[in-house]
Amino acid sequence: MRSKTNGYVFALLAIVIFSIQDGISKHLGAIYPPVFVAMIRYWAFAGFAAAIAARAPGGFAATAVTRKPLIQLLRGVLLPVQIVVVITSFTIVGLAHSQAILAATPLFVALLSMPLLGERVGWRRWSAIAVGLLGVLLILRPEDGSFDLNFLLPLAAAVMFAFYVITTRLASREDSAMTSFFYTGIVGAFAISLVGPFFWATLSGADWVWMVLLCITGTSSHYFLIRAYDMLDAAAVQPLTYLQLVFASIMGVTIFGETLTTGMIIGSVLVVAAGIFTLWREHVVGRQKSRLPPR
Repeated sequence: MRSKTNGYVFALLAIVIFSIQDGISKHLGAIYPPVFVAMIRYWAFAGFAAAIAARAPGGFAATAVTRKPLIQLLRGVLLPVQIVVVITSFTIVGLAHSQAILAATPLFVALLSMPLLGERVGWRRWSAIAVGLLGVLLILRPEDGSFDLNFLLPLAAAVMFAFYVITTRLASREDSAMTSFFYTGIVGAFAISLVGPFFWATLSGADWVWMVLLCITGTSSHYFLIRAYDMLDAAAVQPLTYLQLVFASIMGVTIFGETLTTGMIIGSVLVVAAGIFTLWREHVVGRQKSRLPPR
């Protein structure tokens, strides 16, 4: 029981720190190129991934062994690109609106899991996906009748992260979670370092503090999330991540002066409800499959 309680504490800590990280990313992304901000953040993340791998059983030699090298490379490149799009979205669209659309990621994962993973989606999850997509349309619904093309940024980020989740599931069929984590950090840092220096900027004294805080939050949030997954099932942790939308909305309104529309609030409720139901059904179906006798 104590282990579960600690797991929930770690999960909540991770979510709060992720939210703080998003706020810092929005602040820095408004002043400096998002690619540059993401690169510095990724360097810290790569160092953290390397340190974790070094302490794992077998060290680097064992952790770096992968049976899915192409998928690991694809994952490693996909995530930093997605992070750049997310930071850009925070800056242009806003924290609250971006997180409201990013909350639809589990719905896109469910849609992509059919053609890419060969999974079967029943009528219950189809219904949840339909409700969630309706919520996305409400979030995107313009107040003045004109569609803002900037909303394509968080939509693209949500779809990209869904692809990242799918490739992670594919890799997990033969690689350990530690191996996938290692390649996420190392490959991602290498990939973004090929582009990031072209966007190099000189940080002011105060912004160095924010950048250091961004690196600290980026590593500590992942550490707490890893600890949470060590103690809890994914089905218990994932619904809690929707609290990030609540925190983002609070920060967006109180710190950055963003405005929450009625359509966005109703749409977010639909998206979150549909996402939680989809995650729950995946968990239920997965447990049912595990109980079936081998053929």
